[in-house]
Amino acid sequence: MMRSKTILSAAAIAAFGAAAGLAQAAPPMAPGSAAGGTAGSAAAGGTSASTLGLGATTTGPSGTNSAIGTGGSAAGGTKDMTSSHVNGGADNLHGMSKARAQDGGDWSRSMTKVRDHKGEVTSRTRSMSHMPGGPPSKSTSTIDTGAATR
Repeated sequence: MMRSKTILSAAAIAAFGAAAGLAQAAPPMAPGSAAGGTAGSAAAGGTSASTLGLGATTTGPSGTNSAIGTGGSAAGGTKDMTSSHVNGGADNLHGMSKARAQDGGDWSRSMTKVRDHKGEVTSRTRSMSHMPGGPPSKSTSTIDTGAATR
């Protein structure tokens, strides 16, 4: 069986419609296909951080094709940081993005992990923000498509 992988840029993923707190599986697809993704955003003071991740896989007569993409951004702080990577092999494509912005005691952060493993797409995004004097604000969005039917 032939397998190929594709890495998508954050700009291409954003074109799919990433929104704060998004956790959505794609509409019903052909047997042997799965797609899904999550995104999250956090803001405190003048800082903000956002991440997103999407994955898709399909299996047909010519083999299995998978695509995964992840990205993030941070802004408004004096210590802004972002990182993203995609790794994997034939049956295990995965990626992670992190974003953090900090300005004094105000900070925002978000991280997304996405995985395409044996016909299943899973993604989780966790976002947090904090301002001094109060508790942190936290949110999590998760999607698990389950094993694709073959």
